[in-house]
Amino acid sequence: MNLNKIVQLKRRQLARLANQKGAAGELKILSESRDFVPRPTGQNLRNLLTALRETGVDLKKSSFDAIAVPDGVSVDFSNLVLLRQQITNLIFIEIKTASQSRVKDDFAGYFFAFTEGEVLAAEALGTRYKVLLVNTLESFRI
Repeated sequence: MNLNKIVQLKRRQLARLANQKGAAGELKILSESRDFVPRPTGQNLRNLLTALRETGVDLKKSSFDAIAVPDGVSVDFSNLVLLRQQITNLIFIEIKTASQSRVKDDFAGYFFAFTEGEVLAAEALGTRYKVLLVNTLESFRI
């Protein structure tokens, strides 16, 4: 195997590991948070995306990780009629995690990548789209 092939394989392996670590960090945050609900799945996700589309917002299902539901607001993702009434109250959260000791408290100098879907979601939702930056090596409170 030539050196170029080895480098390509190593890059793919590192990309997989980074994605796995990021997903593990997101799961940890969601499990420890009372403020967010995880992105729904199946029919509940289809209902959410339908309700958003009806307000003129077309999102990819992977463009957010969680949803912040304001105090006093109850959301039932399985009920499209009620979801339509509450959709403008929901805040869509993209979680970006870091797990390196070199990350500063303010994340200065640290690079987080955003997908095209995440950028489009931020443009479409405006203030209803937030990015949560978390260093999983530090203790955090959401």
